[in-house]
Amino acid sequence: MIKNLWRRRQHISSSQIIILGFLAVILLGSFLLMLPCATRESGGTSFLDALFTSVSATCVTGLVVYDTATHWSIFGQIVILLLIQIGGMGVITVAVAITAISGKKIGLMQRSTMQEAISAQNVGGIVRLTGFIIKITVLVELIGALLMMPVFCREFGPWKGCWYAVFHSVSAFCNAGFDLMGVKSPCSSLTDYSSNPLINVVIMALIIIGGIGFLTWEDIKHHGVHIRKYRMQSKVILFTTVVLLVFPICFYYFYEFSMPNWGNMTAKEKIWSSLFQAVAPRTAGFNSVDLSLVSEPGQLMTIVLMLIGGAPGSTAGGMKMTTIAVLFLAMLSTFRRKEDVNCFGRRITENVIKN
Repeated sequence: MIKNLWRRRQHISSSQIIILGFLAVILLGSFLLMLPCATRESGGTSFLDALFTSVSATCVTGLVVYDTATHWSIFGQIVILLLIQIGGMGVITVAVAITAISGKKIGLMQRSTMQEAISAQNVGGIVRLTGFIIKITVLVELIGALLMMPVFCREFGPWKGCWYAVFHSVSAFCNAGFDLMGVKSPCSSLTDYSSNPLINVVIMALIIIGGIGFLTWEDIKHHGVHIRKYRMQSKVILFTTVVLLVFPICFYYFYEFSMPNWGNMTAKEKIWSSLFQAVAPRTAGFNSVDLSLVSEPGQLMTIVLMLIGGAPGSTAGGMKMTTIAVLFLAMLSTFRRKEDVNCFGRRITENVIKN
């Protein structure tokens, strides 16, 4: 019997390990959120609502059944933040990091699973890459929190302001969209800061940094401004990111926020709102304007951005920018009646296109 169990364990694929890992984290998060100490009011939360919140946080979706600030206690908010962090970095990344810190040997199976989880090209250097992911995550989230602290501490007090800064920094970097601004108005997100340059810039920067992926940042670290030395994947991600920023910004500024249903928005308000709405929909989940006022073309633009999402091996979800880019290049190649699909002077293999 023991031999059969061992054989079954050996036959578990990397994909199955990733799925089981996510399932375990989601269930643990659900049970923690059901505890009476996780809510501000007595009675706790039902399993279905706790499960929904846990899934949303772990999968960095941002959908909620209760306002995060008013329903959940500090303990509940900490649980949600940890689920966001694990979901954003990836369950396998966190597991490998804990294994490495504890001094245990990381086997080939764990390395292969990690490779599949972050879409790395090779198994070699996975442990080093895990260390890089942990370092850049902590550094970026810490800088983001420190930059937002003056605004939140001035408004909510020192301790609460620091907690708000940390929570929103992690939520933005992990593209989760959870916020604590329900203390002002339930489910208001960042609408009160629509014209605040500091909060806008920091949140948008965190979303983009988390959304372009850790492999892209590794290229930036090693090669700096020498883009020609980057992996083709990194080049595609950076170019697609620029396109997915410029076009929506122009759309929101010249069309959406010029419509009469938004009233007489100033040029400053239009600029910040256009920038934020071009960045946030791609799986981040924040909003700085009332989305119920968005026109149907504006809703369609938002849906397209949500569908595309971020980069592979990033904290963002969606179909991934590389998928959209490869599909577009393959379509372009077909229209031009060319046999090969090329990108930045290199041929994209048929297997890559099929995948």
